[in-house]
Amino acid sequence: MLKTKSQTLNMLEGSILKNIIRYTVPIMLTSLLQLLFNAADLIIVGRYCGEISVAAVGNVASVTSLLVNLFVGFAAGTSVTVAQALGARRDKEVQRIVHTAIPTALISGVLVTIIGLVCAEPILKQMNTPETVFPLSMVYLRIYFSGAIFLMLYNFCAAILRAAGDTKTPLIFLTIGGIVNVVLNVIFVTVFQMNVAGVALATTISQAVSALLVLHRMRKREDACRLIFSKMKIDKSYLLKIVYIGLPAGLQSALFSISNIMIQSSINPFGDILMSGNAAAGNIEGFIYIILNSFMQTALNFIGQNVGAEQYKRAKKIFGSCLGSVLAVGIVITSFVYLLGPALLSVYITDSPEAIQWGMVRLSCICFAYCICGMMEVTTGALRGMGAAIVPMLTSVLGVCGIRIVWIYTIFQLPQYHTPQCLYYSYPLSWTVTFLIQLFAFFLIYRKFSLRAAAKRMV
Repeated sequence: MLKTKSQTLNMLEGSILKNIIRYTVPIMLTSLLQLLFNAADLIIVGRYCGEISVAAVGNVASVTSLLVNLFVGFAAGTSVTVAQALGARRDKEVQRIVHTAIPTALISGVLVTIIGLVCAEPILKQMNTPETVFPLSMVYLRIYFSGAIFLMLYNFCAAILRAAGDTKTPLIFLTIGGIVNVVLNVIFVTVFQMNVAGVALATTISQAVSALLVLHRMRKREDACRLIFSKMKIDKSYLLKIVYIGLPAGLQSALFSISNIMIQSSINPFGDILMSGNAAAGNIEGFIYIILNSFMQTALNFIGQNVGAEQYKRAKKIFGSCLGSVLAVGIVITSFVYLLGPALLSVYITDSPEAIQWGMVRLSCICFAYCICGMMEVTTGALRGMGAAIVPMLTSVLGVCGIRIVWIYTIFQLPQYHTPQCLYYSYPLSWTVTFLIQLFAFFLIYRKFSLRAAAKRMV
């Protein structure tokens, strides 16, 4: 039987910084393991199948992110809705949200599979994928999207548990899934010679293991987040609440992915070698991103619960602590990655020194700017935790996607700037502009909450 209290952290009381660290570290480790699914794919195909297979797997990352993140946004909506209900101590509402969220996850998984299988080929063609890479990318995508339902289930369940203060359970079960993934990767690629099909199948099976384990654990909980299969029913009112927060979050992530697809499409014509170096460097940067993005999830759930409990001053302090933490961690981790860049890239690429050089070009342009990206993500999480769903989406569309798209069709088109480096510089520029806009929006919304609380006290 799960001892719920021992694994649930109190977000409404106690030391803010200490609780943030205790809460964030398991999310960080969980996210690292999740990214290791794709990293294991790249490393193993790089060592046993060559640079073309590395390029094929790296080429599909932005495609999978586009569709998966669109629906994973609903998991973020679930997390905020549960967190605010828990903060307000409305247990019956929490139960209805939980039993609405799981069927929503199942439907989302089916939709991702259908859309992914239908749209994979035209998207790859639109990305100017080279003929040498195209067939392998298609094989990977077909297998990956076939198991999307397990990915959705895991993300929704993990979102509910984190909203309740439990970040250890998702970590434990993703660790088990990660071990399964690595073992199956080696078996499918080295023994059965399945190439990218083997790593895609291993990823799908490992996701299924993690999803089934976390579902089982939710059935064993003793609090309002306990899952009872017979009670699963979509409640329209709570579904609308989830969609209100989740749809803008999903659209925001999808638009991020579209801008990344456009950049990947602009990278592809430079050839297989640059694609391979870009894919390896992008995967390394993914580790930086998910470490920093962990603070976004912390800000979202901590601020969500405290806003639900109408503890607005504490919510503001949480926001400041998360910003300071993500900046400090970002400086340390980006310095570490850049200094060890060639060694890290050689883990992915074993047959092309030129591809490693191109990977270092990308790291030199983008790596250190991830500190700004981390602060932008924390501000996004804070806004969502306060219930502001549209603001972070609009600012991201204008700041991140807008700047990158304009950059590609203006500056990048000039002959003297038609280089990979020019494309990479669009990342730090877009992060900086978006962070500043969202920071201004946060203080406007916080002021609105403060005035409302003051008026209520007077009454």
